[in-house]
Amino acid sequence: MDNRFNLIDEPWIPVADHGRVSLRQIFSNSEYRSLGGNPVQKIALLKLLLAIAQAAATPEGEAEWQGLGTLGVAERSLAYLDKWHGRFYLYGDKPFLQMPAICTAKIQPYGAVLPEVSTGNTTVLSQIQVQRELDDGAKALLLLTLMGFALSGKKTDNSVVLTSGYAGKKNDKGKPSTGKAGPSVAHLGLLHTFLSGESIQESIWLNLLTLKQIEQMNIYPEGIGLAPWEDMPEGEDCVKARKLRGSLMGRLLPICRFCLLAEEGLHYSEGIAHPGYKDGVVDPSMAVNNSGKEPKALWVDPEKRPWRELTALLGFFDQSETQGFQSWQLRHGLDRAREVTGEFAVWSGGLRVSSNAGEQYASGSDDFVESQVWLHSDMLGQSWFSQLKQEMGALDGLAKSLYGRVLGFFKEQMVDGTKIAPQATQLFWQLCERDFQRLVDSCEQNEESEEERKKLHQRFASYVHQSYDNFCPHETARQLDAWAKCRPKNSKYLKQEA
Repeated sequence: MDNRFNLIDEPWIPVADHGRVSLRQIFSNSEYRSLGGNPVQKIALLKLLLAIAQAAATPEGEAEWQGLGTLGVAERSLAYLDKWHGRFYLYGDKPFLQMPAICTAKIQPYGAVLPEVSTGNTTVLSQIQVQRELDDGAKALLLLTLMGFALSGKKTDNSVVLTSGYAGKKNDKGKPSTGKAGPSVAHLGLLHTFLSGESIQESIWLNLLTLKQIEQMNIYPEGIGLAPWEDMPEGEDCVKARKLRGSLMGRLLPICRFCLLAEEGLHYSEGIAHPGYKDGVVDPSMAVNNSGKEPKALWVDPEKRPWRELTALLGFFDQSETQGFQSWQLRHGLDRAREVTGEFAVWSGGLRVSSNAGEQYASGSDDFVESQVWLHSDMLGQSWFSQLKQEMGALDGLAKSLYGRVLGFFKEQMVDGTKIAPQATQLFWQLCERDFQRLVDSCEQNEESEEERKKLHQRFASYVHQSYDNFCPHETARQLDAWAKCRPKNSKYLKQEA
């Protein structure tokens, strides 16, 4: 195909309140507030933008980072895009993030590699799951997402191997193996966290890593590395692939699938096999706990939305570096954000997946999740974090009490309530979510914040009763007796120090 649809010039990136825009527009216009799309698309897009910024303007240290500012990063990124304009064509002799040599691999329809689309004999439950034709912009976004978030399974044609002698795409019997999960997904769906500013450009700047920070992480032997579009790998285990595997660029754009767009779908095979978090290598946006015998990752959980993980993500406020969950993106970015901006947000998101016999899919309660919590720079500190931790612990206590009370109600009715009690607690947390930002803002140690917390305590206590009443009917005399006997008592919570 001829060189056409250049990602620098053509609109393909979804932006909130603006529709689709081009890469040039992203770095030219500071009014764009936030990226659009589902959470996985947002992560993949931000990683691309960070890869461009890292390739164009990686600062030596914090002083140079501050001197660059949002405008400096944007200007250097635009100059970089002009320099490499020819490498951002979606089609042509060097198509963006694609491998022309994989053209002998079996073609998969686009819907087959979209987790939200039903293909084959899978039941269609809503219009969202129906396979649709994709335009060039949607194909570009899908291609980018597959680089790190491809799901494991048999859809990859691993009979095609580009590196001579490479055995990573064969099973123990010497036959083509099942494709591995992308490093940004892993087994269940990793939770990714970034700092978010008041604009996309500010978000890029806040998450930009310095050379010193990358060196301190000590997990990328190749350092920043080379952006893959500058010099694409030739195979699964060639010299370029190995360098990408050991660099920051290889975590921002892992190239875990070798793809080539075609009219009816895409040629699709497993690409570079990156080390996982258990091997000590992570994306800067992942949160991993290394304090135990084995590293533990923070997974996406649709029943425990990301805002409830805020205290775990910010745990370094009162602990040593070797304890608790740690996200390099937050660890490196939080202090600098406090210095250069009045307020910023912590954004977390991802996709929960299930797996069976090596096949990953989104099923049952699996879903995309995301949360964003705004933080005021002048209030962050040990006392604020301790108060927030106390408040979250108290809310968790309310949820556990509600669970037990709902179980007790159904036990009085001689009915099994083990499926109802979790639904009641889930409703409670859903109700609490709408007021969580207010709770975060009220964790300062002053009289005004204390009064606000007392009001919120009343509100949260009412959510316990609302959830209990919703799932525990009290119409008959027998129900009313059990309802009154088991109704949650929140007096201890309301009397605690605000």
